[in-house]
Amino acid sequence: MARLSVNVNKVATLRNSRGGAVPSVVDAVQVCVGAGAPGITVHPRADERHIRRRDVYDIAAALEPVRSTVEYNIEGDPRPGLIEMVEELRPDQCTLVPVRPGELTSEAGWPADTPKSALAEIIQRFQERGVRVSVFVDPEPAPIDWATELGVDRVELYTEPYARAFEAGGGALERSVERYRAAAERAAANGLGVNAGHDLDLKNLPTFLEVPGIDEVSIGHALLARALLVGLGSAVEEYLQIAGSR
Repeated sequence: MARLSVNVNKVATLRNSRGGAVPSVVDAVQVCVGAGAPGITVHPRADERHIRRRDVYDIAAALEPVRSTVEYNIEGDPRPGLIEMVEELRPDQCTLVPVRPGELTSEAGWPADTPKSALAEIIQRFQERGVRVSVFVDPEPAPIDWATELGVDRVELYTEPYARAFEAGGGALERSVERYRAAAERAAANGLGVNAGHDLDLKNLPTFLEVPGIDEVSIGHALLARALLVGLGSAVEEYLQIAGSR
């Protein structure tokens, strides 16, 4: 069973495209929780092109009554503003993600040659405040070992390569599943939990979850796109059925 964390960034994208406060990100979070979602994810970027700083705090307040059953995951690059939010709000999890100038969405995990000292200090500060820390990595041995040396609790495997392999099918898909299986096994052998996210959807998620030991999947774009057709609560329920967390 993998926990589902619903990334609500795209609700904020729709709101920001028009201005004002509609649709409400907090209302969307409440619908997701009401449908049984055991996790909510936000990725506040420095340019606030979707989730804004105020949203992060408003969602934290909305989740406070259900924090015993619903986890809050704040992800982003370790810039001062994000560090401040995490230390103040103390979410259940913080996922540290590298950011490249001009990227539309995350394009890769942390390189294994990223200097460790500054990141390790931030990670320790978060953990001392009771925050579980994950880092976004490619499904390869080197970045998983790098993450282990940082002292994190989990890795989040970047799954866009898997999504493309699923579209190709055949041998490409088989090789990709084996690649992620090996990555998950290495992380587990290193004592790390395993999350996964990026371009997972209703079609490719069942096959991906054949990889053992996945603790959490974070899904946003595909789930919100599905919600336009069937409603947000129904879309959450569909994903929960696949993840086995309903």
